Amino acid sequence: MIYKYNKSLVSNAKTLRKNMTKEEKHLWYDFLKKLPFTVNRQKNISDYIVDFFIAEKRVVIEIDGSQHFEPANREADKQRDAELLKLGITVLRYSNYEINRKFEAVCNDILHRLDVQATELKYKD
Repeated sequence: MIYKYNKSLVSNAKTLRKNMTKEEKHLWYDFLKKLPFTVNRQKNISDYIVDFFIAEKRVVIEIDGSQHFEPANREADKQRDAELLKLGITVLRYSNYEINRKFEAVCNDILHRLDVQATELKYKD
């Protein structure tokens, strides 16, 4: 399915792809690239730029820094998640702390939610 997106955000998305956070890089290079699906980084959907998007599964993966835990940002995230849910997209959120300290648990949770077995991951020889 193709989702409408705000064309004025395209430049921002490209910049974000080139300047991923350390946690985004870790998740991307050490796990998401190995999934048996296409995973888009910094994807424009509607009026948002999501960290990672798996269209085949209709799943967004967000990595939240400390600013996401402030009340105003927490509310904005709730509204954003609700808007994406209206499009049939599920949002999975993980904190920087979880990526840094509980990486294996995060990966296992993503596999479980995507209904993927670890044996299905792609590894380069």
